Amino acid sequence: MEEYRENKNEIEFDLLELTHILLGRFWIILLVGIVTAGIGFAVSAYVLAPFFESTTKIYILNKTDNTSVTYTDVQIGTQLTKDYAELINSRYVIEKVIEQLSLEGIEYEELMKKVSVDAPADTRIVSITVEHTNPETAMNIANCIRKVAEEHIQNVMDIEAVNVVETANMPTEKSGPSIVKWTLIGGVAGCFLACAVIVVIFLLDDSIKSSEDVEKYLGLSVLAMIPVISEDNTVRKSKRKK
Repeated sequence: MEEYRENKNEIEFDLLELTHILLGRFWIILLVGIVTAGIGFAVSAYVLAPFFESTTKIYILNKTDNTSVTYTDVQIGTQLTKDYAELINSRYVIEKVIEQLSLEGIEYEELMKKVSVDAPADTRIVSITVEHTNPETAMNIANCIRKVAEEHIQNVMDIEAVNVVETANMPTEKSGPSIVKWTLIGGVAGCFLACAVIVVIFLLDDSIKSSEDVEKYLGLSVLAMIPVISEDNTVRKSKRKK
């Protein structure tokens, strides 16, 4: 008894018993997962505004001679690609785009979140991608950033020319939000939450349910067990006696 009082604040549980409890309530976990997956689907399909992405690409090569391109030129161009990406993301370029397109109510930080510049390793091609809820606006911003960045890179880096690999496209399909991704996240989150609630209820339940619990938690031996007599059994026995 004293040992139980000393350890009553400690939480002990059987992993096998907990596994059986989770399996026994599998239908509850599955039901909660289906409901939350439906919520994720509804939010991504009907609540969140769809956005579109438009991409333009430029090719930059620092040439020392107008008639030939050496291996050194290629190496230098590859090493400076990240510098070009930083110049494209500069405040000068972004604010110039806002001014030229008359994007009222949009600040530098807000537009920066919609622009991503990718410079793959060992290449001199820089991709400029713009995300917007309006596909035409996304295309216009991407093309304008490319034009302003061309001039800015030439002035700062003393580059002779910036070649256009491809102009920004008019996106016809939305890039996000992903309905499949949101649905899966909702389902997994729901199942995890249901499991967490079941585990917490199991850990907080300190009631004694069997003779094994008496011996385990109270340290007492069970001498006898009294069966529970239900009211239905009493009525049946009385009818038999009559």
